[in-house]
Amino acid sequence: MTRCEFEPVKEEIVDELRDIYQYYINHTTATFHKKEISKEEMRELVLFSHPKYESYVIRYSGELCGYVILTQYKGREAFDYTAEVTIYLKSGYEGKGLGSCALEFIEQRARTKDLHVLIALICGENKGSIALFEKHGYEKCAHYKEVGYKFSRWLDLVCYQKMLN
Repeated sequence: MTRCEFEPVKEEIVDELRDIYQYYINHTTATFHKKEISKEEMRELVLFSHPKYESYVIRYSGELCGYVILTQYKGREAFDYTAEVTIYLKSGYEGKGLGSCALEFIEQRARTKDLHVLIALICGENKGSIALFEKHGYEKCAHYKEVGYKFSRWLDLVCYQKMLN
């Protein structure tokens, strides 16, 4: 069984999380960010003033190996029972069951927030993330063709959702 632990993201860890995210910006299509982001931009991605939204550091055998985010899906009130979920693991920590552990954890947190639906937005070529979310009962609900452009090619965006109750 995968041993992972979670702790709320705090200000002093933002730079480490930014380093993890920067790897994905520079080397993958997991994010549609193309340029280095500032510490302030990273803060906006992982620190929230609204109590419904949270982010957690993922630790594996005590090592910081990633983060998981539960964030606002859209700003309009009708979406108040829907949230977006995002997971990023430090390069080299894939395939250890940490994504599953993080997804199960954040779903439990979402239920305590009275959320009804979780949404995952995934690059269409990110087979690992698609497999992770499908394994945990998320269903494909949208496919936007060629909406992103990175590394000199067009990228699709697929959306997965899971009803929590």
